[in-house]
Amino acid sequence: MSGNRVVVVGGGYAGIVVARELDDVADVTLVEPRSEFVHATAALRGAVDVAWEPNVFLPYDQLLKNGRVVHDRARRITPRSVHLTSTDVLEADHVVIATGTSYPFPAKFIESEGWVARARLGRLREALAMSSHALLVGAGPVGLELAGELHHAYPDMKITIVEQAERILPSPELMEPLRESLRTQLEDAGVRFVLGARLGYLPPVDVGIHQPFVVETTTGEKIEADIWFRAYGNRAESDALDGTLAAVRRGDGSIRVDGHLRVAGHGTVWAVGDVADVKESKRAQHAIAHARVVAENLRSVLAGGEPTVLYRPEPEIVVIPLGPEGGASQVMKRDGSRTVLDAHETSRIKGQDLMVGPLKELLGLE
Repeated sequence: MSGNRVVVVGGGYAGIVVARELDDVADVTLVEPRSEFVHATAALRGAVDVAWEPNVFLPYDQLLKNGRVVHDRARRITPRSVHLTSTDVLEADHVVIATGTSYPFPAKFIESEGWVARARLGRLREALAMSSHALLVGAGPVGLELAGELHHAYPDMKITIVEQAERILPSPELMEPLRESLRTQLEDAGVRFVLGARLGYLPPVDVGIHQPFVVETTTGEKIEADIWFRAYGNRAESDALDGTLAAVRRGDGSIRVDGHLRVAGHGTVWAVGDVADVKESKRAQHAIAHARVVAENLRSVLAGGEPTVLYRPEPEIVVIPLGPEGGASQVMKRDGSRTVLDAHETSRIKGQDLMVGPLKELLGLE
């Protein structure tokens, strides 16, 4: 397909949707270093329950019928080419950057090989089985969800959450009843919150390792625990951008895009998902929505037209399960107002299956 070469860099939620939706109209190459898709939405449950591990790591081999998946890392991205660590160069008529963000283990993984990531999860579960007190640093959605999974799997484990803000879920876009519901459920489960304080220093051991330690907050409170996790620290993965593309990176690594999700000043480069500079939370459903907008715009461009679809961020919604049966959600009602759903509704929406079924459909597995 002359002029129809599309290279998608990154095989996360956004990348797989763009690649799959363009597979019938373009010469698609998806570049992804990981040997298997990592379903981050299910990763925290996989960290505590080995039965969930098959839902965390899923194959790419049914994603594309015409295109191909190249398991390699992009070391240099230009407007017309993607240079791989293998020294291969993929020439492109359009480049879609879907490289996402990095985040601490166990919410995300740095390992490229699935068997290595599984082995690390196995060591984590062994460490958790020996641990009596877990320290979580950060009371955002990941920290709260991890606390819920830990309590469900290890009900006798003490859990302490330290958060530098004065309240949990410090984002101003989130409603107070959501915070109240989640905090009440966790406190009823025995979770202790230390709010308005930071750690004076990090524990002298890596995350997910069993080893007793003592840390002190900036307010002077000492906390004794024997395993800890860092639940903060998103960083956009855009270091491979080169030349004129590097100039559109913001200080946090995100990439400036226009309303069509084209990279600013570049008619043949697009950015989707967590790496795109869109003012909204970094969530899988937003990444998928980005991907569908870009796929439709690219279909139009490849047919000789112009981009036709604008991406409009919607009011903030969030679904935070606390294990299979707890949690709370902030969603939109039909009249455009926001409301908070209880644990039962949250479990029905996400807590029981963690969106595994819809993801398998996206990957062509169902």
